[in-house]
Amino acid sequence: MLNELTISEAAARLRKKEFSTRELMQSCIDRVKQVDGKVKAFLSFDEEDALAQADAADKRLSEKAAETTALTGIPIGIKDVLCVKDHPLNCSSKILGNFRSVYNATVVEKLKTAGAIMFGRLNMDEFAMGSSTENSAFFTTKNPWDLTRIPGGSSGGSAAAVAADQVLAALGSDTGGSIRQPAALCGCVGFKPTYGRVSRYGLVAFASSLDQIGPFTKDVQDCATVLQAISGIDPLDSTSIPEPVPNYEKSLHGQIKGLKIGIAKEYMVGGLDAEVNAAVQKAISQLQSLGAELVEVSLPHTDYAVATYYIVATAEASANLARFDGIRYGSRVEGADPIELYSKTRGVGFGPEVKRRIILGTYVLSSGYYDAYYLRAQKVRTLIRNDFIKAFEKVDAIVTPTTPTAAFKIGEKSDDPLQMYLSDIFTISCNLAGICGISVPCGFTTNPKLPIGLQFLGKPFGESTILKIAHAYEQTTNWRKEKPLLKG
Repeated sequence: MLNELTISEAAARLRKKEFSTRELMQSCIDRVKQVDGKVKAFLSFDEEDALAQADAADKRLSEKAAETTALTGIPIGIKDVLCVKDHPLNCSSKILGNFRSVYNATVVEKLKTAGAIMFGRLNMDEFAMGSSTENSAFFTTKNPWDLTRIPGGSSGGSAAAVAADQVLAALGSDTGGSIRQPAALCGCVGFKPTYGRVSRYGLVAFASSLDQIGPFTKDVQDCATVLQAISGIDPLDSTSIPEPVPNYEKSLHGQIKGLKIGIAKEYMVGGLDAEVNAAVQKAISQLQSLGAELVEVSLPHTDYAVATYYIVATAEASANLARFDGIRYGSRVEGADPIELYSKTRGVGFGPEVKRRIILGTYVLSSGYYDAYYLRAQKVRTLIRNDFIKAFEKVDAIVTPTTPTAAFKIGEKSDDPLQMYLSDIFTISCNLAGICGISVPCGFTTNPKLPIGLQFLGKPFGESTILKIAHAYEQTTNWRKEKPLLKG
């Protein structure tokens, strides 16, 4: 099955002409038709357009072989929060109606330049607000390992599509763990770059100071390949940083002997599931056997991360989502005057979680509460970042669980938003600090069999280091080779 290949495997075989890009693309399309009725990772896909892109890639491979890349002809799924010109863009919300993108996001443009195929729109929590993909306005994506469980969120569709071999890779966005958490719960690799490493131009904003675009892949080498393609400064994004982009793939072949890996005592909390804890401890021992030096570090303001995040993120969301008003674009519900039109449109167009966060954000920004909540949260955010900077003076990376538990049942936490928010307890600080992070598979629970994720956090622009460590660990295990027993 060609759709089960990794990017590196497919690229090598395409160059040997063992099969065509069209055949690879058709294999992914067939897989979507076979299993997506159960998984529900895709909101939509254009078969004719995908095959046309594949034919163009085949032509490029045959006529301009010297200009091809490892991504030429590779089908990559797109989270429904990224602009792809002339394709639907809904952010899994009703408020955008039949809106179609009028331009490409920079990351999409870069992947197209590399020859990749943009394939389909992947389901997500509405406007990226959620940890389970249950907040999509259209349907809940299912975890390929157990269709009664959530795939994580907000990029649940991206993680599920990769885990179910519907695409070879996918793009997602990570505001508080929305790449790493679903990657952990679905058993694939998910990467959140340093803030400013990857352009956000063409990403529909949730919280502008936290959002980052990153890849979901089947292994760490593929992650390095996609990250290489999408990284770099962008004049269209004033927050992208002119930091040179190293060759990430070259960093994967080094030893980790002598590297110092920090273990944050605040992350080994009492609420950690026993099987998750056992898998993470075993992985840490494996890192030690590979020559890494383990060092205890402290991140003393970790306890404030969730509260800080949900003040900063909701405040930015309330401002960013003000543009969805029924006047300029998207769905509209008529009213007697502009205020009534605005209220009715947003009342019908936004789901419960989006409304909750807009209300929270408006509250913390309101007169009389700004200093008490928002300003104080920004000060604590600085303390959280300083904790990491201080820890990285002693270590090269920090290892943690990605999530406190494996995937939970659909509906299990729907009535308790706070419990849902705590699903991101190990991932949120990374976004507040603006550093990079990766989640890789490190085991499974026993009954039922569900993936467990291991997270590495790196210094600002320390992507090469955490890729090296994750790759070294991955190569000594077979977790990435495990596949869900998913049939059409």
